[in-house]
Amino acid sequence: MSLLHRATCTLAALRPKQAPHVVSIRCFGGGLGSYGRGGPGPRPGDGGGRGSRRRGGGGRYTGLLAVAFVVGAGVYTYSSISSDKAKGKDQQQPPSKVIVPKAEIEFETAPLTSNADIREALSPQHRQVKNSLENPGVYAWGSNSGRVVAPDSTDSFIKEPRRIGFFDGQILRDLRLDSEVGIAVTEGGDVLQWGVGYWGKTATASKVPLAPVTTLKGKDILKVALSNDRVIALSANGDVYSLPISKEDSQPPSRAVIAPTSGPSEPSPAPAASSWFWTRPTESANAATFVGSSVRKMTPTGLGWGERVVDIRGGQEHCLLLTSKGRVFSAVSSMSSFPAKGQLGVPGLNWETRPRERPLDAPYEISGLKGITATQIATGDYHSLVLARDGSLYSFGDNSTGQLGIPASPSFPSSDAPVKVPVEKLYELPGDSKAVELAGRDAKDGRAVVRVTSIAAGGATSFFTVDVTEKAAGGWRKDGISTSSDTWSSGSGIYGSLGTGKWVHISTTGPGKIRALSGLSEYSEALGALVPIRPAHIEVGATHASAVLDNATRVGASSSSRQNVDTNWGADTLWWGGNEYYQLGTGKRNNQSEPVHIAPLDSARQRSTVTSPPDSTAAQTAAQAQARLDLARERLALTPRTTVKLAGNGRKVSIEQRVVCGRYVSGVYSGV
Repeated sequence: MSLLHRATCTLAALRPKQAPHVVSIRCFGGGLGSYGRGGPGPRPGDGGGRGSRRRGGGGRYTGLLAVAFVVGAGVYTYSSISSDKAKGKDQQQPPSKVIVPKAEIEFETAPLTSNADIREALSPQHRQVKNSLENPGVYAWGSNSGRVVAPDSTDSFIKEPRRIGFFDGQILRDLRLDSEVGIAVTEGGDVLQWGVGYWGKTATASKVPLAPVTTLKGKDILKVALSNDRVIALSANGDVYSLPISKEDSQPPSRAVIAPTSGPSEPSPAPAASSWFWTRPTESANAATFVGSSVRKMTPTGLGWGERVVDIRGGQEHCLLLTSKGRVFSAVSSMSSFPAKGQLGVPGLNWETRPRERPLDAPYEISGLKGITATQIATGDYHSLVLARDGSLYSFGDNSTGQLGIPASPSFPSSDAPVKVPVEKLYELPGDSKAVELAGRDAKDGRAVVRVTSIAAGGATSFFTVDVTEKAAGGWRKDGISTSSDTWSSGSGIYGSLGTGKWVHISTTGPGKIRALSGLSEYSEALGALVPIRPAHIEVGATHASAVLDNATRVGASSSSRQNVDTNWGADTLWWGGNEYYQLGTGKRNNQSEPVHIAPLDSARQRSTVTSPPDSTAAQTAAQAQARLDLARERLALTPRTTVKLAGNGRKVSIEQRVVCGRYVSGVYSGV
């Protein structure tokens, strides 16, 4: 190996193994024919005789100089590299007191992996519909003084919707709730009762089970109505039954002679187990047929061929019966007192003038409605409403607060005969008595046509919905005819139960319009036009009410659909009136004089799951606060009627969610 080769190898050995520094050395003489790469030795023909040796003497000195130069350059380069490396280590070493925190990524919600999850996240109403179909049952809230809304709780109030565990997974034909008693009709047509009103004031969980018990079985009952102390039940074949609310009154009737009351509206002094239904031996002999120990049959007599009772409504002392032919009957429905405010609709009928030859609870046909085909009936505590097929409205009974739709005045405290409510006057223009015509006329001549489409009553309040059809410039229909819907109320509004935004004791100027339920409309894709939104159903308690709107609904979203925006939605529900027992379901106790939305039925349970652990970070706390805010913004929507397949037997059944308002209590149930 030549001296130059040895110098090159020495330099390579001394060079540190790091890429940033590259040293290129140009070597002279044989053995290095290029930069940085070893070349071949002497080639043949290059010359090797004396001429070569002569050049070799001068080349020896040149080689020594080259070696000295290369060694010096190598030493300098190595020292420079070592110094740079040491400086780099000093510069890269961080200060000992600086701590860099670890980056952590937090996700507010788990990633949505299915279309079903995405639908529930996009639409709270979709989640409500899904839950109601998967978990049918009964929710109740309000006064729990009678252990009705929460039989297993000793709380005086239930502030927000709570499930009654006994009815989990059940669908009902009907449900009536009162602060003292609950009445349910099972899917099979049996009647269940529970509450202190049934068990007695001294009932406790240690004495009685406090769960609903069957009190009428095998009669195929469709619906029930409550009076002060009796339950009126309607069977599928049109038979009407009466049974006591109290278990104590479910004993065989007494034959004791009871003295008449001192006044027509005062309660009878009879013992609880007795009744003026059977006060005298002669009247007891003519009493209605007893079905059981205390169940009475009170189906109207004289019905036509194929005619049967199709609807019942109950007040505190009376009830109304509607037949399939549009006839209306009234009957006494309470043991404690005889109706004395004209709510039966029979002129001159009171305790003293009652016919002795017929049962006291026998139905009377309302003669003042003969010739009128009725389509709907409604009852308050002491008054009655009847809607005719032609869209006209009739009322009778107590009018002390203007609940008959007639302004309250000392000269018209009540009416024992049906009176026609002048609904058309609500739409009259000043000075023009012919600006509005009642139903049966068209709107082509420029005059509006009004038609009552639904009625409701409860306590001392009445409600009715009116369709107004008129010819308007720029109307959305081709003929320029447009229809809007208004909802009116009359009666007592001291608790805000009129829904008009006013706190009035009595209606001295007649019915008032509920703005939140009037003039509503939506676009119908099927009709290609705007259509009015009406209350599909108004449920009225003693001091509060609820309206379920007939807005467009959908339950056809399939779990197999590929579109994750394919969602279901239900019917909007609004609440107003007295809230002294938390019966509105807002979670607060203030009354509402205008309709408001409330949270979904399971919102209280969902909010309880959104909690902040003690060691939660600021980001977690903010996310949970946002989740609670999102839940607060959601509103209750009821599932419309749809057909589902029941688990287990696979039977298909048509169900929907319904609202019930009673005396200081409210509920929502899955109805068949």
